[in-house]
Amino acid sequence: MMNSKSSKVEASDMTMVQPQARKKLNVRRMTVIAVLSSISIMLSMVPGIGYIPIGPTNATIMHIPVIIGAIVEGPVVGMAVGFIFGLTSMLRALTMPTITSFAFINPLVSIIPRVLIGIVAYYVYQLVVKLTKSVCLSGWLSGLIGSLVNTIGVLGMIYILYGERYAKALGESASAAKTLILTIATTNGIPEAVVGGFLVSAVAVVLKKRKK
Repeated sequence: MMNSKSSKVEASDMTMVQPQARKKLNVRRMTVIAVLSSISIMLSMVPGIGYIPIGPTNATIMHIPVIIGAIVEGPVVGMAVGFIFGLTSMLRALTMPTITSFAFINPLVSIIPRVLIGIVAYYVYQLVVKLTKSVCLSGWLSGLIGSLVNTIGVLGMIYILYGERYAKALGESASAAKTLILTIATTNGIPEAVVGGFLVSAVAVVLKKRKK
C-alpha cells in the first residue's frame, strides 16, 4: 500500500514539475529573443556598425545575433531574431532609402532569408557537434554557413525579383546583373562569412565553458 501511495505522489510531483520546467524554458527563450533582438535593433541604428557601407551596398554583422540565438536556444529563437533583423532591414529601406532600397522593401528579400539563417545555423551546429564533438568547429561552421545563407538568400532573391533593375540602379547594364550580383556576393559575402565564423565560434566556446 505504501509503495502504491508513494508512486502516486511521485507521479503527481512529476506532472507538476514538467509544466514548471516548460514555463522556465519559455521565459528563458523569450528573454534571449528580447536581448538579441534589442542588440539587432541597436546595431541597425548605429552608423557603420550594423550596416557597413561598401560603395553603394552594405556589409553587415546583423546576422551574428541570429546565429547565436539559434545555437543557444534552438531554431525558433533564431527565426524570431532573424525576423527582427529582417524587419530592421525593411524599415531602414523605407526610412533611409538608397538607390537599391526598393529591393529591401519586399519581405521576400529583407525578411525571409534572415528567418532561414536561424534554421540552417541551428541544424549545422547540431550536426557538426554530433560528428566531431568540437564546439569550436561547430560554432565556426554554423557562423560561416549562416552568414552565407544571409548573403545567398538576399542576393539570390534580388536577382530573381529585381536583377535587371538592380543592375541599372548601380549603373550597370541589364545583361550584367548576374555578374554584378556574383561580384557583390564574393566581395561582401566571403569576408562576412569568415568573420561570422570566428565570432560565433568564440561565443560558442564561452557559452560551453559557462555551462560546465
